[in-house]
Amino acid sequence: MSENALNPRKASRRKPRILLVFQTRYAEANAILRGIAKYESSNTVWAAFLDDEARAERDPEWIKSRHWDGVISLHTTPRFAGECQRLRIPLVDLNDHSALPGVHQIRPDNVAIGHMGAEHFIERGFRNFAFCGYSDQDWSVERRRGFVEGLSLAGYSCVLHEPPAGGSTRSHDWQLDLVPQLCDRIRKLPAPLAVMACDDMFAVQVMQACEQIGRMVPEEVAVLGVDDDAIRCELSYPPLSSIATNGFFSGYAAAELLDKLMAGEKIKPAEIRTEPTRVMVRHSTDILAIEDRTVASALGYIRDNACMGITVTNVLEHVAASRSQLEKKFRQCIGRSPQTEIRQVQMTKAKQLLLETDLPLKRIAELVGIEHPEYLSVIFKRHTKLSPGAYRRHVQSETGPRPPGSSLLPIR
Repeated sequence: MSENALNPRKASRRKPRILLVFQTRYAEANAILRGIAKYESSNTVWAAFLDDEARAERDPEWIKSRHWDGVISLHTTPRFAGECQRLRIPLVDLNDHSALPGVHQIRPDNVAIGHMGAEHFIERGFRNFAFCGYSDQDWSVERRRGFVEGLSLAGYSCVLHEPPAGGSTRSHDWQLDLVPQLCDRIRKLPAPLAVMACDDMFAVQVMQACEQIGRMVPEEVAVLGVDDDAIRCELSYPPLSSIATNGFFSGYAAAELLDKLMAGEKIKPAEIRTEPTRVMVRHSTDILAIEDRTVASALGYIRDNACMGITVTNVLEHVAASRSQLEKKFRQCIGRSPQTEIRQVQMTKAKQLLLETDLPLKRIAELVGIEHPEYLSVIFKRHTKLSPGAYRRHVQSETGPRPPGSSLLPIR
């Protein structure tokens, strides 16, 4: 009997060694890695090594530390790409920069991202627009071009704020403190204003500037980011709306392409663009453009305090208006009364709590500012045509139940 027959492991083909260069502290990296893992689990078997500090980017000599059959990198530099070419290691580049000669690249369709941002704001009735990005970063310039183009097709123009980033690659390590100059710029622009930022970090700084100069988000300035870094977006105040790029698909496509390259297929290097998926709407753009400052102020107060049990009387005290004036303005601007708006905010939170927690109805009633759970049931059924229990069973049948004891941070 041969040695290979006695040792099946030795007889089997060696698994390809794949180097994955991703700094996992970035949300986009994790989405892409999930796509790579999905392809690998469904189609092939790799021995993958995750360089989660991107050491290979800083020190291309590091790639010689072992034999690699293929590389997928989110942090590709010209020097690193050149070393892969010299060693004849197939490389798929996912860095969102201009394509490197002879390198296979997959990157977001940044012009389409800009178009999606413009459409999002136009649908909400905005007429004043601004874009904030970096003048020396290709990916940012492309997103601005798409945003401006999308607005121009609808007959609108856009104010630009594009300082240089001063960085050679897309790494947030060189993120600038932009708040002081943003304060000066936004203060001079008319409200209601719609601002698209080139990424989520820039968008957060736009909202910080608005807070410093007393501009309400989203009532006076609606802010939209890009990349949908969910943790950053949810922890910002107010929670940030963001355009989701399709990192999962990019990762899957990169793994599929690398598999073909390692199999010896002759594929001409090309730049592949992936479409954005959708706008993840959160508080920062979840509003129609409101020019009336009294209504905008009242809406902001309601959104922040509806779940604390406020009444229309509290809203009137906040905006210093009579009930009849405020009722009339609300119906003209948003087509419903202040009381209906309070209930709508409460029911939105109740639905989220029913979906994302296992809290009892009594506790949910407390969290949405309604004293009696029986009254919550009546109002909830009036809004949704379902009882709270039936709604929870319905949504969990589609999305799966939440783990016992799971909870949700209060909606601000």
